[in-house]
Amino acid sequence: MPISLHAAFVPSGLQMIGTGRHLLKKGEAWCDAQGKDHSDVLNARIIEDMLPFTYQMKCIAEHTVGSLAAVQAGVYSPDLNPPPGTFADLHAKLDSAEAALGALTEEQMESWVGQDMRFEFKDMKMDFTAENFLLSFAQPNFYFHAATAYDILRMLGVEVGKRDFTGAVRIKMPS
Repeated sequence: MPISLHAAFVPSGLQMIGTGRHLLKKGEAWCDAQGKDHSDVLNARIIEDMLPFTYQMKCIAEHTVGSLAAVQAGVYSPDLNPPPGTFADLHAKLDSAEAALGALTEEQMESWVGQDMRFEFKDMKMDFTAENFLLSFAQPNFYFHAATAYDILRMLGVEVGKRDFTGAVRIKMPS
């Protein structure tokens, strides 16, 4: 049986939202244990020309649920609003994204297959089908931003490892 668009996208999106939530908890706990201000994590960047931890977290949500909303509208333009500025607000953003992803049905998403979809940013325009946008653009982006948030924590000295990034893998359950 072929895999559905829902099965190819939603579980991975939920997994990375869970990773984001876990990384938020680790970052906040590290600040508290080290006596650091929360902004030491929230505003941290790997290098000056990269966006901060808050933006990386925002983008996990934007490239999961934001991408799905864009498919329904037929166009995706990056959300340039500032990211939430606190751990609590970032948790709320991820919680909202998780709820929206969890509410999507396979039937809804399968109805999008073959639908035209466009990415627009400044002078750049790229045309996709809905499934190619989700699987070749949105999905790599939510992985990238989750990995970058993880890397920021590692750079700061927060004790995180591979399992903190992979999160809840989907293992086969015994019969």
